[in-house]
Amino acid sequence: MRGAERERQDHNVAAYVPLATSCIPRQLDGRAQRGAGGKTRLVLLHGFTQTGTSWGPVARRLEEHFDMLLPDLPGHGGSSQVRAGLWETSELLAQVVKRPAFWAGYSMGGRIALHVALAHPELVTSLVLVSANPGIEDPIARRERQVADEALAARVEQEGVEPFLRHWLGQPLFASLSGSAAGLGERLANTPEGLASSLRLAGVGTQEPLWGRLEELRARSLPVLLITGRLDPTYCLHAARTAELIGPSARSIVIEDAGHACHLEKPAEVAAAISGFCR
Repeated sequence: MRGAERERQDHNVAAYVPLATSCIPRQLDGRAQRGAGGKTRLVLLHGFTQTGTSWGPVARRLEEHFDMLLPDLPGHGGSSQVRAGLWETSELLAQVVKRPAFWAGYSMGGRIALHVALAHPELVTSLVLVSANPGIEDPIARRERQVADEALAARVEQEGVEPFLRHWLGQPLFASLSGSAAGLGERLANTPEGLASSLRLAGVGTQEPLWGRLEELRARSLPVLLITGRLDPTYCLHAARTAELIGPSARSIVIEDAGHACHLEKPAEVAAAISGFCR
């Protein structure tokens, strides 16, 4: 894809093909695969600082109905050594999934799922975006976010994962997320180098905004579900605008008494929403 080629040129990711294609599938062979074969396939993509197992509270409620893949995304968990941007990641996932599936992604994972839907429409039967932002349109604001992400990358490299997670989860964005629901154990499977690379290559500051491409989903009437938490008003606005641009095939659900990480705060409600939409 043109986007993937552009990222390879921009970031000089030498390990793009051999390391990534060997690493991501290895995760899918083990803990990252749930449910029985022969069922509808559902791909669940995690957020920044998480791993595939972070979807566990939701996945446990879905495994009766779906054959699920929960990969560790580049820079995370078992794929910590993978260096890939958003378009590149969509290509890697396409190599793993190979056949049409339902796709759901949270935050960073939602942005990646959106890239897959645009790059590989033949693989995406429907799309669920949980607390996801199609990008920052204003170039000045986007550059400011890139600078902020670089500062975070330097911080995790200097401090290590555990202190960085205390800072990351201490943001107002996660004010309603309890310590018991945050999944700290899964997040500690990450490495400073992997998280730093994810921020630099796949952060929203480096992402080209995709608002103008949502009409492509509208043109093919792709079913899209947007899930946000009521306590996360900024992303509720993102979801409302996304649904409006996609049109009649899109709808939004707001989870009450939940914030940005609504899938961790209210896993039963999010699982029910995904199941009802994808079945």
